[in-house]
Amino acid sequence: MSSQSTNNILMIKPAIFYKNIQTTESNHYQDESESEDIKITTIKAIKEFNDLKAKIESHGIQISSFEGSNHCPDHIFPNWFTTFSDKSMQIFSMLAPNRRTEKTPEIISELLKSYSLTKDYSSFEDKNMFLEGTSSMVFDRVNKVIYSGLSPRTNKDLLESWCQENSYDLVIVETESHKGGPIYHTDVFMFIGTNVIGICFEVIKPEYRNLIKERVSKYHEVMEITREQILDFCGNALEAKDKDGNLYLIMSSRAFNALNKNQLKTLNGFYKNIIHSDLPTIEKYGGGSARCMLSELF
Repeated sequence: MSSQSTNNILMIKPAIFYKNIQTTESNHYQDESESEDIKITTIKAIKEFNDLKAKIESHGIQISSFEGSNHCPDHIFPNWFTTFSDKSMQIFSMLAPNRRTEKTPEIISELLKSYSLTKDYSSFEDKNMFLEGTSSMVFDRVNKVIYSGLSPRTNKDLLESWCQENSYDLVIVETESHKGGPIYHTDVFMFIGTNVIGICFEVIKPEYRNLIKERVSKYHEVMEITREQILDFCGNALEAKDKDGNLYLIMSSRAFNALNKNQLKTLNGFYKNIIHSDLPTIEKYGGGSARCMLSELF
């Protein structure tokens, strides 16, 4: 039986970090101001990376760390592949051209020591069809359900094809960010744990809300997140477990501090601890948070 979470997480230490101009059009959570000097943002991002990594490891969760490339400002966000409990892996299609270069032979060859590559969707990049892995698709691995918000980075046809080929039920929604367009990634507004789902219904278009409310409450307790809390990355969280099977939730300190007492009470009922760390530079210029930095190794 599949498990929702794992004890082993992959992280990529950035060799360089700055605001990626190629992603700003679809990512409404990147800061609009000019970036600081690249050397400064890189130093800050590396410290934030190291601090989060150390905090996760201190709770008995294994981190497999790789070095990023000098050509990839978003290498810190390893969402271009996903692994499965049968020791298979798949590689996905990315919208931004400089994000496609994140699929380095060094990282792929290392992954292939433990996983068999069953599908590579990279060829769809030439057809302008994108499906950005665990960011486009939020997995309920136990019940085999995919939740996905359509966006320029999540192609409906490719999404439906993926779910059919992999025998997952699909729940599609359309969303509206604080700037009016679709939210670029599904893992911005929802996360799925073993027992609880955190989700913002307010950013989902009204015609989809009843359906998704019914589906998320079928197997899980639901913790609602507000539209304002999405701006603090409260939906961008990931469940992981230690070697003894104790469950933890990982998020940024900004997200943690934005949770209210009732939300914390709900989460503390399901998790041994909420692991959080400051990620201001990564959130500001990357437009992503803790979950975006973590790729599960099943």
